[in-house]
Amino acid sequence: MRYLIAAILYTALAVTANADMGDLEALREGDMRKLQIHSAARPAPDTVFLNADGSELRLSDYQGKVVVLNFWATWCAPCRKEMPELSALQETLGGADLTVLTVATGPNPPAKIAKFFEQIGVSNLPVHRDPRQSLARAMNVLGLPVTAILNRDGAEIARLLGDANWHSDSALEILQAVIAQEP
Repeated sequence: MRYLIAAILYTALAVTANADMGDLEALREGDMRKLQIHSAARPAPDTVFLNADGSELRLSDYQGKVVVLNFWATWCAPCRKEMPELSALQETLGGADLTVLTVATGPNPPAKIAKFFEQIGVSNLPVHRDPRQSLARAMNVLGLPVTAILNRDGAEIARLLGDANWHSDSALEILQAVIAQEP
């Protein structure tokens, strides 16, 4: 009997989780049509990346928040176009429930990152680096920009390849739905 009850509960949870992902699919419009929503959450690696001061960080440091994790580089033209949208997203939804986490991957010296942000008028995003591309490789990032959405447990639930308007109505609705799904 216990096994039957466990099977029923497991099936109910799986149906509920899939319904939530289906709800997100229905919100995809414009650039967000490129957003690949995973049928099941994928564990994210806990690989070290660096803060602006050189101290080590891990994705697990952000558990408890929905994370919009963006991989970019100072030489990346689509990144230059996308970064102000990520900044606007942080301004609108950033706080206790969500953070935009930007990680410059590859050889991006802090001075170049600061100059890049200054040129595009962004001052509210973190200056994180992945100089050896350890985190990018662990997350199978093959081109730039790439943005992953991590749930509060630190698992990847969606990924977008290329640049996008992360401050569009569709993006905001998707992310608000992700925030609402989480306990």
